[in-house]
Amino acid sequence: MTDFLVHSDTANFEQDVVRSRLPVAVNFYSDECPPCEALTPIFDRLAEKYQGHLKFVKIYRQQNRELADRLGVNSSPTVLFYKEGEEVCQRLTGYIKKTELRSLIDQVLDGACPKTERRRYDCDALVLGGGPAGLTSAIYLARAKLKTVVIDEGLPGGQVATTFHVSNYPGTNGIVRGVDLIGNMVEQAMSFGATIDSLKEIQKVDLTKDIKYVQTEDSDYYAKCVVICTGAEPRRLPAEGEREYRGRGVHYCATCDGAMYQDRKLVVVGGGNSAVEEAVYLTRFAAHVTVIHQLDHFQASEVAQDELFKNPNIDVIWDAEVRKVEGEATVRNVVIENLKSKETGKIPTDGVFVYIGMQPRTGFLGDQVRLNEWGYIMTDQDLKTSIDGVFAAGDVRDKKVRQIATAVGDGAIAGFMAEKYVAERNFHPPR
Repeated sequence: MTDFLVHSDTANFEQDVVRSRLPVAVNFYSDECPPCEALTPIFDRLAEKYQGHLKFVKIYRQQNRELADRLGVNSSPTVLFYKEGEEVCQRLTGYIKKTELRSLIDQVLDGACPKTERRRYDCDALVLGGGPAGLTSAIYLARAKLKTVVIDEGLPGGQVATTFHVSNYPGTNGIVRGVDLIGNMVEQAMSFGATIDSLKEIQKVDLTKDIKYVQTEDSDYYAKCVVICTGAEPRRLPAEGEREYRGRGVHYCATCDGAMYQDRKLVVVGGGNSAVEEAVYLTRFAAHVTVIHQLDHFQASEVAQDELFKNPNIDVIWDAEVRKVEGEATVRNVVIENLKSKETGKIPTDGVFVYIGMQPRTGFLGDQVRLNEWGYIMTDQDLKTSIDGVFAAGDVRDKKVRQIATAVGDGAIAGFMAEKYVAERNFHPPR
């Protein structure tokens, strides 16, 4: 470790954080925590960038529970900010985006941020997103001898990179680690000449011209075609108090935070495979789990439902939605509304785990590309969008099935059609 990135603990917290001459970002992390794994490279990269301006501290929460409890840290990862010995700004928990983290860092530093020189990239094909769809597109494009650049908000891999075991991907022995699968895709894309720019925040796009333009915090990209593969992310609970209690009782990852609810009461919100499977998983720790679902039936597989219904420690409340999360330092109950009778009531709980689907990462597009009512990109069978030269693949587009295998299929089609698009047109150099 360096003087701007250190591992600390309870004994050294006062010296490393409270008495630091520099402002401090403190990352409480845990083992077997996909959001922690996703945050690690972002935290480390920013520590290097902001050295001399901000100290970055990592604390292993599972070995420093007393400190975490004293600070009210009940979720992994949780990032806190300190300045002159006092905690400042809001906390970040769960799947933390680089944009969120960097925005708060800029607030803490209050204009003292280091400036970086902008770079320009001119390429044939620009792929937005480094998950299975994006990497497959890059493989096809680079193999066709097109100058191809992939940019990603985090590290390549998307949701797959933080999936411990993938058991249904064709051509494997039945189980493969997500990180290994993505690693192979990255190596293959780079072997054909693709460039991968990770940890890039898309700030502006102009896809309407022949030469497409994408701006990140430190680079300008000009491309003849663009393939959008930015994927989707967990949908937040649309209830009063969600932001306030996120990380203090509201969670989105059972494997990350379930273990701290030994012999407690929990609520799971949702009715798909994730909600049903994670409700069963949480009974390893919790004394009782209540599932709240807005419909009168689950959408999960029959196998998953059978396992839930035979578990004596799980109850289900149908036709209801959570309207409010209440508590003091941590969650104490949720207010629910019956969608048929409109009656409301309170359910006592120590924690809420939310699995209500995904939302596409399309906010950066504005109204340039046609979206459906849920924000997913509309495409034709060739994965062309409403703009010439712009294609979409993977979870970000409007479709019924979202699996790794279908993302790879999308990526292959989009890459092939994008290469064909470039070959059929004569492009003028960008102005």
